[in-house]
Amino acid sequence: MSTSTLPASANGSKLRPMVGAVTYIRVSTKEQTENLSLSTQLKACEEYCERQGFEVLARFREEGESAKTADRTELQKLLQYCRSNKGRVQFVVVFNLTRFAREKYDHFALRAHLKSLGISLRSATEPIDDTSTGKLMEGVLAAFAQFDNDVRSDRTRAGMRAALELGRWTFLAPLGYMNAPRAMGKSLILDPERASLVRRAFQDFATGRFTKQEVRANITALGLKTRRGQPVPSQTFDAMLRNQVYIGRVDVPDYGVSTRGDFEPLVSEKVFYRVQAILDGRLEMTAPRQRNDPDFPLRGYVRCESCGKPLTASWSKGRSDYYAYYHCRPGCHAASNIAKTKLEEMFVDELTRLQPTPGFMRLVKDRVLHAWREMKADAKQRVVEVERKQKAIHEKLDRLDEAFLYERTIDIERYDRQRDKLREELTLVQMDRHATELEEMDVEGILAFAERVLPSASNLWVQSSLNQKQRLQQLFFPEGVRFDGKRLVGTGLTLPVFNYLAPAEDSEVRMVDQTGVEPVTS
Repeated sequence: MSTSTLPASANGSKLRPMVGAVTYIRVSTKEQTENLSLSTQLKACEEYCERQGFEVLARFREEGESAKTADRTELQKLLQYCRSNKGRVQFVVVFNLTRFAREKYDHFALRAHLKSLGISLRSATEPIDDTSTGKLMEGVLAAFAQFDNDVRSDRTRAGMRAALELGRWTFLAPLGYMNAPRAMGKSLILDPERASLVRRAFQDFATGRFTKQEVRANITALGLKTRRGQPVPSQTFDAMLRNQVYIGRVDVPDYGVSTRGDFEPLVSEKVFYRVQAILDGRLEMTAPRQRNDPDFPLRGYVRCESCGKPLTASWSKGRSDYYAYYHCRPGCHAASNIAKTKLEEMFVDELTRLQPTPGFMRLVKDRVLHAWREMKADAKQRVVEVERKQKAIHEKLDRLDEAFLYERTIDIERYDRQRDKLREELTLVQMDRHATELEEMDVEGILAFAERVLPSASNLWVQSSLNQKQRLQQLFFPEGVRFDGKRLVGTGLTLPVFNYLAPAEDSEVRMVDQTGVEPVTS
């Protein structure tokens, strides 16, 4: 951002045109690509001033700042310059009114302040002036600037949905694809560096002979990397195996769209849906001792306390039937061995004991509500502070009027200078007041939902599919659990929400008596 003041004239003469103006141009980062670049705006403003016979006294350029806030460095410099050069500046010229302010309230607050300094607002691209017709047009344009701001997100969402319904992928291309130029008539094209590796990952996993971790490790070794040259994170790899874009479909639930894409599939539907069946636990993997087996959700997750290795599982044939067991791997001196039903009952019991008690949930609810009330109180306090500033400025204006009109202790020049400065401060404070409102949120409704879901972890685990069971296991015990031959032993790291009971500041501890509300853990 910069401000530059021009000399009186190009040849250095002391003669000045009768009409002085300043230009104000602004662009956000996004708008740099929308034909609203600073150079475009500056050229239009310069040409407008030349046509009108205005001398440009100063130029103000705002980069990367939103028009929805008064906290704009160059805008504040402009107001200070206009106040300091009152009488010399007759016009503020902008590219269009949306560059000046997107909120109708802010527009007219700034407009009124400029008017008090004897300055008119002009747009290089819109027909506004001080006539009744020009003022009407300015009001309409200011209202439309706010309207455009209010519906911009709606237009964007509607446009994206329309494009998605046509089969266009409107987001960053997933691994294995590249975003295609519009001229190609398709939204995605195959990435020559990664497409074959992504296809290989689907094909290998679909065989049922490899776990996700093994497939990811193999493909990474073959050279699959992100666009930043890094190994593909586990979470990204998991999402990749679920993404229907690889069978040529645009499936975006947030927009309610599921349709055939305008691009080439990377894998066949047969391979893709076999992968989904394995991930969901509906199709048993063919290799022995693999974790993704719906019969043994704890295989590879529970570790032997003695050797530290994950338990495997298998069916053993008895005299008349087969029996399922979890057991340690060969070579472990403990040779832990336990019936499937027994170990899983222990795990369910562990989840039940870990579940938050009603007292604990009350504590969580109390703390969250306490924090929300503090935020609301802070917002209220900010409003009070702004109103205090407004009152103080009004009192200063009253005292200034009294000093000039009745006491005659200041002259007209000082009176005008002080009044203009105070009006500028008042305008900015009024805009701050408009920005202090806190968005309403149904915090209590969100907490009520959590109260219903969190205490039912054990039931959820019993009723879930294999994939869902494994996710719950990782959620409640991110580092897994250990089996010592007789019972399960926790690792000390549990669901992050239970960290609410960690040692807290004295002020937090005093909010609720914690005695008796701790979730029971082993």
